Amino acid sequence: MSKLLSLQHIHFEHRGRSILQDVSLELSPGQIVTLIGPSGAGKTTLVRIALGLLKPTSGEVHRQPKLRIGYVPQKVVVNQLMPLSVERFLATSQHAAKSLADVCSQVSITHLLAQRMNNLSGGEMQRVLLAKALLVNPQLLVLDEPVQGVDVTGQAELYQLIQDISKRLDCAVLMVSHDLHLVMSATDTVVCMNNHVCCHGHPESVSEHPAYIELFGKHVEPSLALYTHHHNHVHDSCNHSNASIVKEDKV
Repeated sequence: MSKLLSLQHIHFEHRGRSILQDVSLELSPGQIVTLIGPSGAGKTTLVRIALGLLKPTSGEVHRQPKLRIGYVPQKVVVNQLMPLSVERFLATSQHAAKSLADVCSQVSITHLLAQRMNNLSGGEMQRVLLAKALLVNPQLLVLDEPVQGVDVTGQAELYQLIQDISKRLDCAVLMVSHDLHLVMSATDTVVCMNNHVCCHGHPESVSEHPAYIELFGKHVEPSLALYTHHHNHVHDSCNHSNASIVKEDKV
């Protein structure tokens, strides 16, 4: 399977502080990979390197030529005094490859087009940002905490929508989350980070790994869990078909 994105042995330092240490990651069409970890773990930095917004201190970044990337940032700040409608916001997209009407229908925001951006709820805003990312007909969809400011029901709906989009477009998804219990069950691989790759595998596997438990604790509120977990996880090898997505070097 061809690789859309390959990050190999990425290190990143900022003002003398090591943010990323020997992180490797690969994404192929149709794969959904979620980065989790505490604040300051380097998740957003890795995403910015993947997007080409930052250059690593060392390591290699390979993107498929002319790779179309749709990006949903953590937050978009809209001037409260600016009467910017959803339709006008989406119309500013450059290099749109899909029709606005089709994308709005796909993410169920057609009824919001006349609304002002600063009047949207958290869930509505995330759907609008997702629509903007989809206008380029992405091969890779990058989502930095896409459920931020959304209630639990809305989170489940957004995750299902992202899964449907990935299947429909056969696009890869690289997603960031703070907690494993927010990761949808259909995620192919979860990468637990704390400036380096602590562990990786299916959500069920990562939830039982000692590195994850040390970072987040053993018990997760059952009402928030979007999957169940039963299996153990081995650090150096997940023994899953998707284990090759992330590569770690033994020290």
